[in-house]
Amino acid sequence: MARRWVRTLLVPLALTAVGCLPADWLRDRSDPDELRLSGHVEVREVHLSFAVAELIDELLVDEGDEVEAGDVLARLRQEPYHLAVLEARSALEQQRQKLAALQAGSRPEEIRKAKADVAGAEAELTDARRRYQRLVRLLETRAASQQDVDDALAALSLAQARYNAAKATLDLVLAGPRVEDIEAARAELRRREAALALAEYRLQQTELRSPGKGIIEERLLEKGDYAAPDRPVFVLALSDPVWVRAFLPEPYLGRVRPGMRVTIRSDAYPDERFEGKIGHIAPVAEFTPRTVETPELRTQLVYEMRVWVSNHEGRLRLGQPVDVFVPLRSTKPQHQQEKQQADTEKKNQAVHK
Repeated sequence: MARRWVRTLLVPLALTAVGCLPADWLRDRSDPDELRLSGHVEVREVHLSFAVAELIDELLVDEGDEVEAGDVLARLRQEPYHLAVLEARSALEQQRQKLAALQAGSRPEEIRKAKADVAGAEAELTDARRRYQRLVRLLETRAASQQDVDDALAALSLAQARYNAAKATLDLVLAGPRVEDIEAARAELRRREAALALAEYRLQQTELRSPGKGIIEERLLEKGDYAAPDRPVFVLALSDPVWVRAFLPEPYLGRVRPGMRVTIRSDAYPDERFEGKIGHIAPVAEFTPRTVETPELRTQLVYEMRVWVSNHEGRLRLGQPVDVFVPLRSTKPQHQQEKQQADTEKKNQAVHK
């Protein structure tokens, strides 16, 4: 009788307590709508080195200093690169003047000289022709010898050749430089412009600038050291964006994918969530218990996942533990969503009865 009285009293109390529980508690806890993963903050490191080789002249930051994008961190000795720029600029100007001379063509003085040479050659030719004709007539009366006539003919031929040469020279002077010569000079000008641009670029590379906002972790070289592209000067930890390393359980591989938006919460800011995006999920498990896994062991596998997080104000620090919240409601297949909704409604109806 006592047991029956206790059972009669406890059953209504249990039903009343169940009815007071939130509906979320009654859902299937093995298939949550939001996946919570633990992780920690990591930063990207950049090993900064000069693009050119020279002695270090100045170091402007030290370990622990915060820098912004574009800040000058160090300088090399610049005198050799300044001289290279001056040399390239002078060669460019020289070639520019050569091209201008070719494009301008012959000078007026050159044209006048060529015309004068033609006139002189023409006068010599006329005189040689008259002398030859005169000696030919004298030869008929035996007043001149055959040798004199032959000499006059040779002089006439020489005068004709000189006249032809002078006339050809005048034509060349009037025509000006060849098109091919002008194009070759123009190509050489472009080459020297590129040489000047390269010299100026190398001069700019004597200043080492920060690629982004961050903190100087290590200072590897000192003033007077020889810097080269393969010798880093600083190690920079970029503070924005940062990424969170977390581990995704194997059963959720089909519902979590790169590109999904997630939120991150830190114990240091319990009332605030940071926006993030899944950037990478490892293609292989972080560890594997044995070669052939049973279904029970497969659920223990985890895959490394990287989440990119905006950190404009620098509140997330290296190594800081955080929680990653991945929404799963939208990733469930339609039939699973409908089945879960129907099961929830049935449970709610049973509780209220």
